[in-house]
Amino acid sequence: MSISTQPAITLYGTPLSGHAHRVEAFLNILGLPYRYVDANAEVRKSETFLALNPFGQIPVLVDGDLVLPDSVAILVYLADRYDGSGHWKPKAPEEAAQVQRWLSIASGDLRFGPALARILTLWGGAGSLTDAQRIAERVLRFMDGHLAGRDWLAAERPTIADIACYAYVARAPEGHIPLDPYPAVRRWLERVEAIPALTPMPQSAIPQSA
Repeated sequence: MSISTQPAITLYGTPLSGHAHRVEAFLNILGLPYRYVDANAEVRKSETFLALNPFGQIPVLVDGDLVLPDSVAILVYLADRYDGSGHWKPKAPEEAAQVQRWLSIASGDLRFGPALARILTLWGGAGSLTDAQRIAERVLRFMDGHLAGRDWLAAERPTIADIACYAYVARAPEGHIPLDPYPAVRRWLERVEAIPALTPMPQSAIPQSA
């Protein structure tokens, strides 16, 4: 009788998705084996994928019988399920609240700021690039001030808050949002990219307009 070596975890994503990168990065940090499925636009329209996530969005994590969409929800699940140390998702009320605040920023201002500006610049679509850039500049100014006197967003060590916020800040220039005005943010990005086993967010090979 053969024994299957198939990883229990499957991640559906695409290489240039910051949302998928959050999960991929955290899986690597935790040292969890997983199978990666490149769920491009055609795959996401398929009945098989829509059975996993009726919204047709990535990422989706499958862990045994659990099917879980939404990158932030997946980060919370992985930290609770596989990080027994509590390093990545603190339980102390003050730190836990700060983590939740930054997860909300990742799902709000970062999504509608640098993430949307990047999407509109690289791939087009509905939305105002000017508005997205304005939101991005506002949140980056806030982050730069917040990080001026600290190394990490929510605690004295990296947490899932840093993982959730990293990708779209790192690739903000792909939405014509320069990072030069934000030295504390740039130093934070260097610290995040130095976390053992974290793979930096890929850069797009798509030519950008001037």
